[in-house]
Amino acid sequence: MIDEGRALFVQIAENVEDSIVDGSLAEDSRAPSTNELAAFYRINPATAAKGVNMLVEKGVLVKRRGIGMFVAIGAREQLRLERRAAFAARFIQPLLAEARTLGLTPDELATLVREQAAARPASAAHPSAPAPTAPFPEGDAR
Repeated sequence: MIDEGRALFVQIAENVEDSIVDGSLAEDSRAPSTNELAAFYRINPATAAKGVNMLVEKGVLVKRRGIGMFVAIGAREQLRLERRAAFAARFIQPLLAEARTLGLTPDELATLVREQAAARPASAAHPSAPAPTAPFPEGDAR
């Protein structure tokens, strides 16, 4: 799903990253080409290329001359570490700040988290969370 409020090339890069993190795009496998991404999202190939090049600069994708783009070895772990740090900054730090405001100890906070996790199975998605999207349609060659 494309979000009109954000740069398309960033969304393309994030969707490819999502596929790497969730394992649907394995390390050392061929990544979707610029043309495949452009056709799937119905965007200009230059915009898709900008997103792909972002991932190349980040070391997530590697170019193999004459063959195409491939997911770099170690890309999944790299992305997971980045996301873990972003998760901590976006969610854990504010959670800890609020817990301190409420006078909760780390043990009390951990108990609350465990209780909430037990009450809601891990497989249940947050109601406001967007559905995952693949970087290209099912059945297309990777």
